[in-house]
Amino acid sequence: MKHSEVEILDAKTREKLCFLDKVEPQATIAEIKNLFTKSHPQWYPARQSLRLDPKGKSLKDEDVLQKLPVGTTATLYFRDLGAQISWVTVFLTEYAGPLFIYLLFYFRVPFIYGHKYDFTSSRHTVVHLACICHSFHYIKRLLETLFVHRFSHGTMPLRNIFKNCTYYWGFAAWMAYYINHPLYTPPTYGAQQVKLALAIFVICQLGNFSIHMALRDLRPAGSKTRKIPYPTKNPFTWLFLLVSCPNYTYEVGSWIGFAIMTQCLPVALFSLVGFTQMTIWAKGKHRSYLKEFRDYPPLRMPIIPFLL
Repeated sequence: MKHSEVEILDAKTREKLCFLDKVEPQATIAEIKNLFTKSHPQWYPARQSLRLDPKGKSLKDEDVLQKLPVGTTATLYFRDLGAQISWVTVFLTEYAGPLFIYLLFYFRVPFIYGHKYDFTSSRHTVVHLACICHSFHYIKRLLETLFVHRFSHGTMPLRNIFKNCTYYWGFAAWMAYYINHPLYTPPTYGAQQVKLALAIFVICQLGNFSIHMALRDLRPAGSKTRKIPYPTKNPFTWLFLLVSCPNYTYEVGSWIGFAIMTQCLPVALFSLVGFTQMTIWAKGKHRSYLKEFRDYPPLRMPIIPFLL
């Protein structure tokens, strides 16, 4: 069998970093990354981006050398993605933080509200209900990270953990400070407003979990297979008929419910920022579905039925 040769150049300087001979034509990009790591141990596979053009898109790990538009000597360009960290570690860190931080304010530990309020408890039922809902949300996220989610990418840049934690931890502290403040004022319409908001929150949390389970079942463990998600017998998944990313729809709905329940401005701002970011993600996934699947359902919108 005729072997191929692979030349790897630095995408910025065009300096030759490595020359691999006797590479199997059926070799994948993942296997080429492993060979490259042998000569440059500091650049482990997850840190590598290999591409056909210095400014082009990164090749996928599953791409096969002989199926790429290259000759017997393939020239690939390398970019260092920087230090990497696993998605699981990032998610566990960014979700455990808000859970712990919120409880510090709920229990009114010293140095937050003043000495006379240390370890006192709010007389408002909604404050305790909000703590239960907030804690449930992040415990659910932690458990889903460990037992439900299957990640198409194993790692992400280490710098992202600082950005993500600043966002989640910062907002958790901001909203918790006001909701658990001794001078906190309950919602304008009292128990009726709280009950309505609680119903919205619970329904959306169940919906979000149902979508995550449906997406998990689409991808076998250890696989990067992508399929069109469709509704199942679970009514919460029927939102797939109208949107591509109902998990985001339910997530936003949960925080809207929490904002109505607490009538707290920081929660409303967190919901708005989250909705903005999730809309960007949903649009990206929607475009990806349309590009990858010719028979993708035309009625679906990215995140809001019929609108967005």
